[in-house]
Amino acid sequence: MRIRIVVASLATALTGILAAPAAAHAVEPGPDLIIGGSTVASAPWAAAVLSNGSFTCSGTIISANYVLTARHCINGTMSVRIGSVNRTSGGVTRTVSSTSTRYDLALMRLSSSVSTTYMPLSSAYPPVGSTNSLYGWGQTCYSGCGASTTLKTANVRVTSTNQTDAYGGRAIGSTAINGNAWRGDSGGPQVYNGAQVGVASTADGQSRQYYGSVAYNRAWITSVAGV
Repeated sequence: MRIRIVVASLATALTGILAAPAAAHAVEPGPDLIIGGSTVASAPWAAAVLSNGSFTCSGTIISANYVLTARHCINGTMSVRIGSVNRTSGGVTRTVSSTSTRYDLALMRLSSSVSTTYMPLSSAYPPVGSTNSLYGWGQTCYSGCGASTTLKTANVRVTSTNQTDAYGGRAIGSTAINGNAWRGDSGGPQVYNGAQVGVASTADGQSRQYYGSVAYNRAWITSVAGV
């Protein structure tokens, strides 16, 4: 996620939160890896987001033709690697032919379709107090670490469903159970009961993160991507 920092400087830091070193916007616009948590063995729905050929954010493929990520991750010539837990190899790669944005969410249309297991999207907010899972290739420590090569996951507790993302949209706030989002995690998913409820937007890399709400943007996602 680009995971934007909470303020102007956060925008630079957050880039590291859910996005790669250059694009995270969620807790600092552009974190690399989840801090804490554990690695993932399989994630056919995972999408590593690249800008001008370099890893910048995390994301999910939600249909044959669309990848969902954070708006703050969109910069330059975009492409994705889909279906591999390794952001540098495996899976399939596609260039992005066009993008649509709303608040800190972005839908990237792929140059050609991909057949895989797509990430289900939720139409409801996760309950406050519920345990949710985050996924991303972001930094594994607050500073001095690069993006994780292997996809990571961490559990968080929802504290609010009425926060604000990096561009003024409604967001889900959470605190760590066994890990936090950070730079590079930007654009990655927050999952509850097997469906994506949020898109990494901003974080502080230490105790909290805000994910743009999928439910709040559900009608827009359907209008663009058809799902």
